[in-house]
Amino acid sequence: MSNTNNVLILLARILLSFMFILAGFGKITDAAGTAGMIAGAGLPAATLLAYVAGLFELLTGLAVLTGFQVRIVGWLLAGFCVFTAVVFHLPYASGAELVNILNQIMVMKNITLAGAYILLATVGAGAYSIDARRRGLQAVAAR
Repeated sequence: MSNTNNVLILLARILLSFMFILAGFGKITDAAGTAGMIAGAGLPAATLLAYVAGLFELLTGLAVLTGFQVRIVGWLLAGFCVFTAVVFHLPYASGAELVNILNQIMVMKNITLAGAYILLATVGAGAYSIDARRRGLQAVAAR
């Protein structure tokens, strides 16, 4: 893979990690809003799930940023994006037009992000990543 492609993969990883790092940190430090949304969807243990979601988002966001286990994390985040689109945004038609528009945007964003994470899971983290560093060290150790 060319150096340009590796730099672009790094840039994509940085951009794709940003949202989940910030959202995860926000959920961990103030879970009330997320817990309310989870409870509104009829899921049990809303506060616990808010913290679990926050930890998941923060850790997977950091994994994408650093390029750690990106092929696995990409699939996990793709599934997470589709799940949250279907469970939290798709079924909620409201009398308020703005809420409906925002939910439509959130569904489209989540489905689009799922595609990006599937692509990342397919191509991997690139040369500038922990995954590439670990492969290099394993190759040296095998000699």
